[in-house]
Amino acid sequence: MEVILIKDIENLGYANDIVNVRPGYANNYLIPQGYAKAATASAKKVLAENLKQRAHKDAKILADAQALAEKLANLPLTIAVKAEEGKIFGAVTSADVAEALAAKGIELDRKVITVDGIKTVGEYEAVAKLHREVKAAIKLSIVAAEE
Repeated sequence: MEVILIKDIENLGYANDIVNVRPGYANNYLIPQGYAKAATASAKKVLAENLKQRAHKDAKILADAQALAEKLANLPLTIAVKAEEGKIFGAVTSADVAEALAAKGIELDRKVITVDGIKTVGEYEAVAKLHREVKAAIKLSIVAAEE
């Protein structure tokens, strides 16, 4: 069954994409939850017209995301955490990275940042998904906090 996604859904597609899913998934989950609508001929025409009108807006959003990705790539980020002998108490999460970025004046939602299990002091890399076509690498330096 073809549906038009209303919202971005991980591992399925982005808003305004037309995707094929099983009828049960569409009728029992996507459509009732407001994540998608049926891809009828008239709905496809409306979608095409809306996308045509929004093309220049999307180009500006993409350019802004690319500029932010450049800024993040050149921004060294140091996070001080409580650690003993190189091991961190707990772990560094995407919320910690978002908080450190906010301190530098860059507001990013923690949900767009992916951090792979940082449990020791050292140099790491996090990935921020800024746009459907733009991902930014954030260089992290995890250091032990001074007591």
